[in-house]
Amino acid sequence: YKNGGWAFLQNIHLTPRWTGGYLEKRCDDLETAHVEFRMFLSAEASKLPINILQVCVKLTNEPPEGLGANVRKNWLPFSDDFFESSAKPGELKSITFALCLFHAVVVERKKFGPQGWNRVYPFNMGDLASCAQVAMNYLEANPKVPWEDLRYIFGEIMYGGHVTDLFDRRLVSNYLQAYMLDDLLEGFEIFPGFKTPSNSGNSRDILEYIDSEFPQESPTAFGMHPNAEIGFRLMQADTMFTNIRELQPRGAGGGGGMSVTEKAKLMLDDIMERMPDAFEIMEILDRVEERTPYINVFLQEIERMQELMFFMRKSLAELALGLKGDLQITESMDTLMNCLAGGQRPEIWDKYGFPSKRPLGSWVVDLLQRHKQLADWTGDMGLPKSTWISGLFNPQSFLTSVMQTTARKNDWPLDKTVTQTEVQKKAPEEILAASKEGAYIHGLFMEGARWDDKTASMEESRPKELYAKMPVVLIRAVMWTGLELKDNYVCPVYKTQDRGPGFVFNAGLKTKAAPSKWILGGVGLLMDVA
Repeated sequence: YKNGGWAFLQNIHLTPRWTGGYLEKRCDDLETAHVEFRMFLSAEASKLPINILQVCVKLTNEPPEGLGANVRKNWLPFSDDFFESSAKPGELKSITFALCLFHAVVVERKKFGPQGWNRVYPFNMGDLASCAQVAMNYLEANPKVPWEDLRYIFGEIMYGGHVTDLFDRRLVSNYLQAYMLDDLLEGFEIFPGFKTPSNSGNSRDILEYIDSEFPQESPTAFGMHPNAEIGFRLMQADTMFTNIRELQPRGAGGGGGMSVTEKAKLMLDDIMERMPDAFEIMEILDRVEERTPYINVFLQEIERMQELMFFMRKSLAELALGLKGDLQITESMDTLMNCLAGGQRPEIWDKYGFPSKRPLGSWVVDLLQRHKQLADWTGDMGLPKSTWISGLFNPQSFLTSVMQTTARKNDWPLDKTVTQTEVQKKAPEEILAASKEGAYIHGLFMEGARWDDKTASMEESRPKELYAKMPVVLIRAVMWTGLELKDNYVCPVYKTQDRGPGFVFNAGLKTKAAPSKWILGGVGLLMDVA
């Protein structure tokens, strides 16, 4: 750099230790560099040292937004030379275009949040290029297009290698089932309002076709209901307002407003006043005649509730003393105070609590309802007429108790017993007695579709109805046969809208439409909606 040369360091995000150590220190010496010296750095979006960012003129290459722009970007690397090097250039063009659309869909689908993907995956252009090359090789080696082989390689190896969630793998497979078929070679409507281009033209013709014919983006292009756009915009707005709130000053209130301390004290007193009395565990245990699977579940739930309530009382009491000046405010107490003042659920309670996305006020109401269900159970200690399964800390244990009870009754091996769901045409208050064949549950919401009582099957969501309430569902245990039920959608049930890690069980729901419709639509059942 003393002689005025130029340097280009590529992909410095791959060497974080060297970048944050040697390179950062060398940037301090640039003041003595030759006036003609220039150094260029390239990196993916990552946490780079502040000193380096401050001395640089920064340019960013943002990926395009929108399905059409992504399809166009994906098609650009494929030239006529690539297609003409194949013995079947027409077939290769059609498959490559479908791959470009598929890649754009799986990348853009993440904007719909957990309804789009349960987890975020690092799909990249290398996956697309590799798949196109595989398609060329297989076309050369086979007289006919080996669709099944291609779908397996693309879905289970190339793209599937990134995907770790079972239901996300199912989604990838169904996209490829819809795209990779004989109709693709002749041209067909691959999604509503868009027909695949003819494979007789050159790559420039297909690029112009994308620019002129690709429709305005909507969730239907992904196989999703238009309501998904509302959910996406709500997430955007929520993120924006959360960021704005984080930027607000947290000092004393001005202009007659309440200070953070006053707001926290008001919320603290309200919660302490509403908290119910602790359960008398020994008294409850004395009344238990037989420890059935159901009784074990509810006793475990009461223990969990006791732990949560105890920790809440303890942390709130310590904060109250801190606000009075009797105790020194610690970091955890300060965090709790800010959460109470801002109406946010304190994370320190989540260790003993339950998965939830509710704000503090709604979360406390939900907590009191959960406590009431357990208090009602302690009356006669029998199986409730219908169990609010969303109000349990560990709903999986309740499902296991259904299987245990049935397996003992029929002398079945527990590892061969599975749950089966049957949606009823009744609300919880219409259930007159507990089921003898299993257990009635309620408290589920369907996202991406709705349940129609008249047809007793899944139907399209109503406009602007993001979450449709489900009727009572009968859960019973049956012997596993390995056979797939006809006209049945295996619907995943999750604890919250975050889906992924909150998976509970699979519910079999009747459907008149093909199950793939609901798979592409990201349809799932949720136990709690914020």
